[in-house]
Amino acid sequence: MTSEPHRTAAASRDRVTDPVDARAVAEALKHGPRGALLLAAIAVGLLFIGWLAFYFLLFLPRGSIG
Repeated sequence: MTSEPHRTAAASRDRVTDPVDARAVAEALKHGPRGALLLAAIAVGLLFIGWLAFYFLLFLPRGSIG
């Protein structure tokens, strides 16, 4: 064991980023959710297409029950 105290990675100056201007942060976050919303819309669309495929290819050909 070493007698040195534990140091986190954030304590090292070379691991910490430079301060950022508030306007630059606001500009970067202005369009932030767009990619997540696009990804969610694609996932929901694929799920809906899969549901339609099951409905038309599996359930309808069986006909009515009873």
